[in-house]
Amino acid sequence: MGFIMTAEGHLLFSIASAVFAKNAELTPVLAHGDWWHIIPSAILTCLLPDIDHPKSFLGQRLKWVSKPIARAFGHRGFTHSLLAVFALLATFYLKVPDTWIIPADALQGMVLGYLSHIVADMLTPAGIPLLWPCRWRFRLPILAPRKGNQLERFLCMALFAWAVWMPQSMPENNVIRWSSQMITILQMQFNRFINHQID
Repeated sequence: MGFIMTAEGHLLFSIASAVFAKNAELTPVLAHGDWWHIIPSAILTCLLPDIDHPKSFLGQRLKWVSKPIARAFGHRGFTHSLLAVFALLATFYLKVPDTWIIPADALQGMVLGYLSHIVADMLTPAGIPLLWPCRWRFRLPILAPRKGNQLERFLCMALFAWAVWMPQSMPENNVIRWSSQMITILQMQFNRFINHQID
C-alpha cells in the first residue's frame, strides 16, 4: 500500500482545511459559522474513513466495527469515496431523530473533516478510489515513504499558515467562487433527494 498518512497528519490537515474553508467562505454557512462548531466537528470526523483499517487509530478502538468493514471493502475502499460521504449524509438526515439539534455549521464541519481525510490520502502514492465502486485511483503523490512524516507535518503546517494568510491577502479567487457555487448546487440537489425520501 506504500506510505499511509498518520493520524497526526490527518488531524493537522483537517484543522487547516477548516480554517481555509471558513476564511475562504466556501459556503455561506461556513462563512458565518462559529469557529467552536466548525473546527471541533472537523476534528471529530477526520479519522473516520480509516475505520476500514483494523490497525488504524479508530480501528484499534472500534474493532467490532472496523473488522467487518475491512473484510467487506478493504482499506481505502468504500469509506474513501464520495459515495460514502453521500451515504453518511443521507443516513444522518433520514435516521437521526429531529430532537437531535446539530447546528448547520457543525454538520458542514463534520463533512469537511471527512473530506479532508480523503483529500489528504490523495496526496500519497496509493491514492483513493474517489468514484468507488469504480476502481480508478486518484492521486497527487506529494507525500512519499522516503520523505517520512516530517514532510507530512510541514505540508499541514504550511497549509494552515496559507489558509490563515490567503483570504486577507489575495483578490477573490475564481476557483473558490466556482467551488462555492458547485457546493451550493450539490447541497440543493441533495436536499431535494432527502425531502423526496421523507415525503
